[in-house]
Amino acid sequence: MLAEMRIQGLGVIDDATLDLDPGLTVLTGETGAGKTMVVTGLSLLGGGRAESSRVADGARRAVVEGRFSADPAALKVADEVGADADEDGTLIAVRTVSADGRSRAHLGGRSVPVGVLSRLADVTLAVHGQNDQLRLLRPAEQRALLDRFAGDAVAEPLERYRAVRAEWQRVAAELVERRDGARRLAQEADLLRHGLTEIKAVDPQPGEDVELAELAHRLSAADDLREVAAGAQLALIGPEDGDPDAPGALALIGDARHRLAGAGDPALTMLDTRLQEVLALLGDVGTELTGYLDRLDADPERLASVLSRQAELKALTRKYAADIDGVIAWAEAAEERLAGLDTSDEALAALAARRDALGVELAEHAAAVTAARTEAAARLAADTTAELGGLAMADARLLVAVVPREAGPGAADALLIGSATLVAGTDGVDEVELRLVAHAGASPLPLHRGASGGELSRVMLALEVALAGADPVPTMVFDEVDAGVGGRAAVEIGRRLARLAARHQVIVVTHLPQVAAYADRHLVVDKSARDGGGPTRSRVRTLAESDRIVELARMLAGLDDTDTGRAHAEELLGAARAHREADRAAAGRAAVNGAAPKSAGSGSAGAKSRRRAATRA
Repeated sequence: MLAEMRIQGLGVIDDATLDLDPGLTVLTGETGAGKTMVVTGLSLLGGGRAESSRVADGARRAVVEGRFSADPAALKVADEVGADADEDGTLIAVRTVSADGRSRAHLGGRSVPVGVLSRLADVTLAVHGQNDQLRLLRPAEQRALLDRFAGDAVAEPLERYRAVRAEWQRVAAELVERRDGARRLAQEADLLRHGLTEIKAVDPQPGEDVELAELAHRLSAADDLREVAAGAQLALIGPEDGDPDAPGALALIGDARHRLAGAGDPALTMLDTRLQEVLALLGDVGTELTGYLDRLDADPERLASVLSRQAELKALTRKYAADIDGVIAWAEAAEERLAGLDTSDEALAALAARRDALGVELAEHAAAVTAARTEAAARLAADTTAELGGLAMADARLLVAVVPREAGPGAADALLIGSATLVAGTDGVDEVELRLVAHAGASPLPLHRGASGGELSRVMLALEVALAGADPVPTMVFDEVDAGVGGRAAVEIGRRLARLAARHQVIVVTHLPQVAAYADRHLVVDKSARDGGGPTRSRVRTLAESDRIVELARMLAGLDDTDTGRAHAEELLGAARAHREADRAAAGRAAVNGAAPKSAGSGSAGAKSRRRAATRA
């Protein structure tokens, strides 16, 4: 949930802080006052595109800061980038756009890529505007909306479908490759077999090239190595004739031990013990030097054999890899690749059988997805139609059609399901289409043909109300989705938004007083002239109850300076208050009875009051 947002240097807003209600917050103001900048700020906070033209004239940068009451999903995003929540459990997100167009993002006091804010917005914010209404006309968006409503009932079989589809596509592609590229694959197989034969003939061993290099060096430099080892042995052991004038290190240390042992001083005796350890270590080194000299032999034949073996290994490393371990790895990969290049009739038949078996399994998963969507479509249509009935579209019905996507001749990913050949796409074999029956006796038409702008706004809101229980996003933002709506429909939009606010935080930018009357918190954007001249700037204020009456009266065709306008505004607020209390009572009863709350009937006292207010609007 977005608890607070601060905007600085954005458009016509110098510095404004928005305290947002957990329920329904409405934002109003005259045209041009800067309401759009609030939505722009939300977009920037959600990782949206940064434009330098949005920075206020004369400002170095625009800054948008949001304080989120962090839920587990938001905290998970923060934890992944090493950001921390504040002590009160809130998470601070900041987006900065400089006048030269550069953009920076921070989360939890840590600099992060802008994409992190996008991920945060995915789990915290859902912004709905008139562009979203246009997206709602796209088939892919309509299918995604239905799947969101269905939840796990579609998500689980769809996940299994996608896993099988990936394997089905892989096997089908391999079969095509083997059939169509038989000659090329046969040539590749011959090259692999030749390489494997050459490598097997040499039979390289892991690390053999390194070992041979060491051995070759030792054999070719045997005389020099013998001199070095013999000198070291002489220094340790001394000459063979035991010349007392040229004692070795062992003899000298032995003499030192003898002197220390006879001193009778405990401190010197302790040093004798340490020299004993040194003497033992030097004795081991002397023994190893003797063994090394015994093994060291300048054998020309052995050296020739090593050099010959090195030449064989180098012939392989020139062709297949940088070293022998790489050559062995190439051979293992070649064996695996060769096993997949079998173009015999038996191999192709086995691959075709595998493809067909996967196709049967895929068809079963696709049918399960279709069945789940069909069931969810009926529920979504019924829930949305019920909401439309309360949005001054009493005779309208929404139909959610799940239709198979038939495959044309030569279509890719064609899948036989029953007697029909369908396109097995990433999201299944279905097309989903929202169709509107605008009034009694009308034919069902796709939304882009059957709904006017105002009707599309109401359909979108009805869908959001129906989806509220399935949508995990805590904050919903509506940017003038009530465009083209007025009268009774406007009152019902306000009522639906208030109901939606019982389960989500809802932020609404509106020009309709009937909608604004339902707010838990009413913010207004208004212009203010600077002292001493200069461009007019805007501020955001939280309205008290008395100020709300003035603002609603202004929205009622500029009636803020008349008693009639104020009386009408008070009536709107009273009707909205009565509706909210009735809806909350119905929701409480439904929670006790385990049933969904129903809309208040048009014959109720609240509805009559609402109709009077709507008529005056």
